[in-house]
Amino acid sequence: MLGENPELWVSLAAHLPQQRGGMAEPLVLQAAAGSLSLSSADEQRFDASRFQLRWQQSPLNPPLTIEREVLGPFPSHESAQQQAQVWRQRGADAVVAHPDDWEVWASVGSSPVNGSARLVRQTFDRRWQPFIERGDQLIALEGPLVIDAPDGLLWRGASYRGRFRLLGDAYGSWTLVQEVPIEAYLNGVVPHEIGAGSPTEALKAQAILARTWAVANQGRFNIDGYHLCSDTQCQVYSDPSLAGSRLRQALRSTTGQVLTWNGKAVHGVYSASNGGISAGLEEVWQASAQPYLKPFIDGDAAAQTALALPITDDGQVRAVLQRQGLYGETHPRYRWSRTYSAQHLSDLATAAGQEIGVVQQVKVDGRGPSGRVLNLTLIGTTGSWTLVRDQIRRRLRGLPSTLFVVESQGPAFWIFDGGGFGHGSGLSQAGAIDLAGRGWSSERILSHYFPGAQLESLKTLPPEGSP
Repeated sequence: MLGENPELWVSLAAHLPQQRGGMAEPLVLQAAAGSLSLSSADEQRFDASRFQLRWQQSPLNPPLTIEREVLGPFPSHESAQQQAQVWRQRGADAVVAHPDDWEVWASVGSSPVNGSARLVRQTFDRRWQPFIERGDQLIALEGPLVIDAPDGLLWRGASYRGRFRLLGDAYGSWTLVQEVPIEAYLNGVVPHEIGAGSPTEALKAQAILARTWAVANQGRFNIDGYHLCSDTQCQVYSDPSLAGSRLRQALRSTTGQVLTWNGKAVHGVYSASNGGISAGLEEVWQASAQPYLKPFIDGDAAAQTALALPITDDGQVRAVLQRQGLYGETHPRYRWSRTYSAQHLSDLATAAGQEIGVVQQVKVDGRGPSGRVLNLTLIGTTGSWTLVRDQIRRRLRGLPSTLFVVESQGPAFWIFDGGGFGHGSGLSQAGAIDLAGRGWSSERILSHYFPGAQLESLKTLPPEGSP
């Protein structure tokens, strides 16, 4: 997927059919204007302004039995990919999958036994199949289905142009995918990630980084036959019409530009706010450290002098949280406080399959150089539960970041005081907006958050998989 304007396959809806009350909901495909054409793999073609596809369970004869070794679940693709790489080094044909949470799959016997892996054996005797309504008839369709929408497909209140596919995935369900050139894709990413009203140089920095991220992460859903999703597990991709004229001009001015290290697209991560201190990649995910993603104080010279890394204890974290002169201070979650009760924490543990009784203690076990919590242990009356890196935010719902201190408030409550919103590695969107307002160029902003990385043209990068 390289060239001047490569095409991405982006999921608009995954794990179809959606079900409500035990019933499969129809999939409605509506033209924004004009008509749609739908073609199936068994060479049927239909034209209309609106299609309603219904789902039925069709028998598989003979039934299909699948066995695999499974690691996980993991709270992020980064953590799953790191473990998949470890497993591949041991000889496994490991792939990353996303049936619900992220997992790593490998063929049975393809690697040395891993103590944390589990053997999964599934037998399928039925499959979901789409049917199209024609009068009082339901006509069975064989996938993949190709949908052409020259005047746009109306999806969740927005219009998307181009060609679409309905693909079977690796889990027995289906995915609605848009085929979209990367430059058009950015119209649906940048306004939803950083805000269309952001300063121009911040928009340009976000555009370059979103393009870079898409190139570097195009293999996320290889097992399911497409490149990227459209939610926060990838980059938010939504209504492209929110890209106004000023934003589109900012996008055009960066056309084809990507951020690279040693001639390859960097892992261009970003978050809403780093709370004034940037994290290394290995602090927030179980991932390998990258030379262009190092922890640093994201503030003026005085703040950088006053706050020395590494940040290792509660007192140092509090000094960061109280410090003036850090970038991105206007973000609504730049500083925050959350209160958790023992009962709420116990309920969260139970929901995650951890029966630990009533929580009695919340313990921080180690911090990364930026002060972010690496391990958080909930100690209950019947057991304990340790959350690692990105698990902390995912499992303790409503916790904005892992840059925090915890203080007990009596026997059954804990206050988390923290800063930032998101993982905190790479570009801070709040920081970029702040710096653009101070007159920084997009190139300087990117160099600040990805020191040593270079801007290159997408068309000069080597093909995917080349050394």
